[in-house]
Amino acid sequence: METSTKIYDSNSQEDTYKIGYMMGEKAKKGDVYTLIGDLGVGKTVFTQGFAKGLGITEYVNSPTFTILQVYDEGRLSLNHFDVYRIGDVSEMDEIGFDDYVYSDGVSLIEWANLIEEILPDQYTRITIQKDLEKGFDYRKIIIDEINCDR
Repeated sequence: METSTKIYDSNSQEDTYKIGYMMGEKAKKGDVYTLIGDLGVGKTVFTQGFAKGLGITEYVNSPTFTILQVYDEGRLSLNHFDVYRIGDVSEMDEIGFDDYVYSDGVSLIEWANLIEEILPDQYTRITIQKDLEKGFDYRKIIIDEINCDR
């Protein structure tokens, strides 16, 4: 597995939003992003910025109970997954996971570490971590470009 890493410091929700926005602006059709971090770390704020960077003006929240929300109004459609409540990876087949992930849209998958075995060979892993020693609002955002030949 090959990776290249970038690290961003976020000192506020606004910073996290802006980093998401910047990544959404650069996203290309077929890109897959995974979003990993504890509850309350800012995954939804990041996703809201990401969606805005794609040109999506609709309100974006986490599809915790529906697992998938599709936003079609931007320059690319956004397939936003939240797999926190998935009991077994086979449940992803039921919602047509491959059809969305291998589409012309962009996929962003929260809690993707729970379904790693079905992720594509190439994706961008975004990890958001708190560090209370640097302040309550501080977040370290780690961006890894993953390329694994399985």
